[in-house]
Amino acid sequence: MVNLKKIQENEELDKAKRRSRRAFIVYSALVCSLTMGAATCFAAGNPISVINNLSTFIFSLIRAIGLILLGFGIVQVGLSLKSHDPSQRANGFLTLAGGVIITFAKEILNTIVG
Repeated sequence: MVNLKKIQENEELDKAKRRSRRAFIVYSALVCSLTMGAATCFAAGNPISVINNLSTFIFSLIRAIGLILLGFGIVQVGLSLKSHDPSQRANGFLTLAGGVIITFAKEILNTIVG
């Protein structure tokens, strides 16, 4: 009776070891195939174009943040008009103005620089 339990436990351990070994082999093969199959990337010929692309991306993120603030400012002004709260109205107009400035930051900077 005791030997039968030990044999069953050993078989279950062997199955677990085989399963874990198989999972490790599959994982290793996957890592090797992804490492060996990676495509080589080359930099652009002109480093200024990379900087310009990064600048465009950053300004598009800034524009998105400005549009979010602009929308929030409009909602805040609308709520202040409904509740007749002058301090909320002032904050709404400030948020609205800040959103407009942030949305058009690139154009403002281009106008200043010339």
